[in-house]
Amino acid sequence: MDAAPTERETQILKALWDLGEAPVREVHAALSAEGLHFNTVQTQLRIMDEKGLVAHRREGRTFVYRPLCSREDLSRRFLHKVFDGAVGDLVLSMVAAERLSPDEIKELERLVAKSRREAGRAAKAKSPKRTPPKA
Repeated sequence: MDAAPTERETQILKALWDLGEAPVREVHAALSAEGLHFNTVQTQLRIMDEKGLVAHRREGRTFVYRPLCSREDLSRRFLHKVFDGAVGDLVLSMVAAERLSPDEIKELERLVAKSRREAGRAAKAKSPKRTPPKA
């Protein structure tokens, strides 16, 4: 994946992430609320294939597409492109920009607690072992 996906390409990737693998007709149906024409989706998928965002296989006369990048891949690219890899800055920016539900706050607290535990374990593993003084 050389270039970042456009907004429309991201919409198509979201549909493919939900579908897993699908012919153009199913991708188009999944995007029906977007008001895109079938030919637009077909052309966009062909361009995305050339860009390395999706791959296809042939089933008879039908091309079946699958995404070559995951949500996590795009998130990682965004993190490094926009926030220079600073996860804390990204999270703070997102929390400030959006109102979180109580469930989302609980989940965020759970993830922070998990990260603290893992960081503590990593710090213990790196610290040199102390040997008791000889008497």
